[in-house]
Amino acid sequence: MIINNVGFNHCHDADFIIERPEGSGDELLLLIKTEAVFTIDGKDIRAPQDSVFYYPKSRPQFYRCIPQHTFDNDWIHFELDDEERALLHLDIIPAETPIPMDISFLSFCIKSIAYEQYSDHPYKDQSIKSYMTLLFTKIAERVMQNEKYHSGKQYEMLSTIRSKIYAEPFVQRSIGYACHEVNMSRSAFQHAYKKLFGVSFIRDLINSRTEYAKMLLISTDLTSEAISKQCGYRSYVHFARQFKEQTGMSPLEYRKSKR
Repeated sequence: MIINNVGFNHCHDADFIIERPEGSGDELLLLIKTEAVFTIDGKDIRAPQDSVFYYPKSRPQFYRCIPQHTFDNDWIHFELDDEERALLHLDIIPAETPIPMDISFLSFCIKSIAYEQYSDHPYKDQSIKSYMTLLFTKIAERVMQNEKYHSGKQYEMLSTIRSKIYAEPFVQRSIGYACHEVNMSRSAFQHAYKKLFGVSFIRDLINSRTEYAKMLLISTDLTSEAISKQCGYRSYVHFARQFKEQTGMSPLEYRKSKR
């Protein structure tokens, strides 16, 4: 996996335009934070605010801001081998098509990739791969959910809850608090969450904290006890038990296996 260039939270003037008839020489993922116009095979397509747009390698790239408006986006230019393409689910993600979705967590991933890309961390390549996998998995997940559930109000509310879980795994959360946020009963919330995402709220919370802990174990020298607190655990014993249930290893064993 090669990251050629990455940018976070770039704001362009109203005369912004990209014209690359031969493409950029690599693959390009854009997180569109303001409306924009994309020209695909001679036809203009309007991409809404908060959407994802993916260009495969060698495809022409023509896009611009809405007249008299600025253009805000995150972007990443990258190259993959066949195994990595499968890992990132690129066979599922539609190319050259706006994908409306909550991009807050995706933007966090790109910000983290940019940070790692320009750092001198010894394990930055592993961290970048983890963020890229999570980034594209969430996009593919949304694409599949759109096809299956057609994105209703309930889905949007629950997706917001899920995005918060993965963006802020260290925040103390409970089913009761989540139910209050979406104004649902406990039983209705748990049933709807499991139906939409194929996993329970509690299991998803544990998964998000485990992934965050794995990243910290690989990319920092924090102690396991400190990492457990960073991941929102009040008890190290509880953290270590859940981590081993998820990975088959203790936190220290996992760190050693990656070094």
